[in-house]
Amino acid sequence: MEAARRVAGGVKRSRRAPSRATPVQVRIDSIAAGGEGVGRLADGRVVFAHRTAPGDLAELVLQEEHPRWARARLARVLEPSTERRPAPCRFYADCGGCTVEHLTYPAQLRAKSRIVADALNRIGGLDVAPPEVAPSPREHRYRNRVSFALRRLHDGRVVAGFHAIGDPHRIVEIDGDCLLMEEPVGRAWDALRRHWGPGADRLPGGPQLRLTLRASAGGEVSLLVEGGASRGKAEELIALVPGLVAVWHQTAGAGTELIAGAPGLPESWGDETVELTGAAFLQVNRGAAALLEAHVAEAAGSVAGLRVVDAYCGVGLHARRFAREGARVIGLELDPQAVAEARRAAPAGASFERGAVESLLPGRLPADLVILNPPRAGIAPEAAAALQASPPEKLIYISCDPATLARDLKRMDALRVTSLRAFDLFPQTAHVETVAVLSPNRV
Repeated sequence: MEAARRVAGGVKRSRRAPSRATPVQVRIDSIAAGGEGVGRLADGRVVFAHRTAPGDLAELVLQEEHPRWARARLARVLEPSTERRPAPCRFYADCGGCTVEHLTYPAQLRAKSRIVADALNRIGGLDVAPPEVAPSPREHRYRNRVSFALRRLHDGRVVAGFHAIGDPHRIVEIDGDCLLMEEPVGRAWDALRRHWGPGADRLPGGPQLRLTLRASAGGEVSLLVEGGASRGKAEELIALVPGLVAVWHQTAGAGTELIAGAPGLPESWGDETVELTGAAFLQVNRGAAALLEAHVAEAAGSVAGLRVVDAYCGVGLHARRFAREGARVIGLELDPQAVAEARRAAPAGASFERGAVESLLPGRLPADLVILNPPRAGIAPEAAAALQASPPEKLIYISCDPATLARDLKRMDALRVTSLRAFDLFPQTAHVETVAVLSPNRV
């Protein structure tokens, strides 16, 4: 196998042995939240298998069995679905960076709509129809921020890329031809691989690192290195990697430290200009994010004179915009660097507080409008309890995980969903962004 597709690093760990080794034939019905195709075995158990498509008649080899479900490997497709296509990316056979690239793009959108509805109905107990999913303006080359795993092996070799499909203990080496990355990220990744030195000694030391490259709209790039104890030779990387303007380092239990280059990455985001530092959050798909943000603004309506809470606000993009439209906005955020940037460019009417949302939110209610944009884990029970006790006139929940969205909506039954729409910020994967608009559930 060519070097760019070599799978390396680590020893396979044993799994529960299957009860039978004979391949089984299964008709695939749908796509699960993890990107696996879903079907049923002859005994009625649900079976999950990556790289299968709804409508496929597939021959599967069982790898992991449980009383109610099983996981399998695709051996071959006996009858291909009309929703299947040849995967465009040359890394796809082994790489776990994408999970549904073998589906046509319209089929991906249909699968994501069903994933959202299934989660809200099954976990949240809500009776909702599959929502419309707004497509990404770019199906490929859309990610402005990409994280890679790097492992230093005992023989001095370095492997770096994405985790293998179905086996997170292995790494598939990836170069800039990966179709997820924006072009500046791909160029910077190739240059970084060429210039990180023997054993990647220009990077911080340690057996395993997580490397995140972020590109601005202008093509400049920053690097965040997570893990390792030493600083490496980051100044040399700045000189050798075209477009690289900053290197940040983060160790377990510590903050993010600038170890070379400029203190901020200038980024133009719609009508805003921000300075991104370290691990500050911004959506990875700028085109699809613009569609989502326009929808949020439309859902919020006229905010002049309203009291708004922007929770998990990051660098404060929503807060800034609403403040300029005449709202009084309080932004809540845990990341100190994000809060510093939000305050730096805060217009009149916007203020920002640093701390855990679940600690700060109860003291900031009631509010006319609350924006929630939490990480994948969703909101803490204390935050849900505060909103349940003092529901705002309107709540807009922006979620990157339908399962945690469903759980949180179930916790807040004092509010009812009045609008639901999804956005494809993550083409070629099963991830989907959902915007739920809620109002008080008055009798």
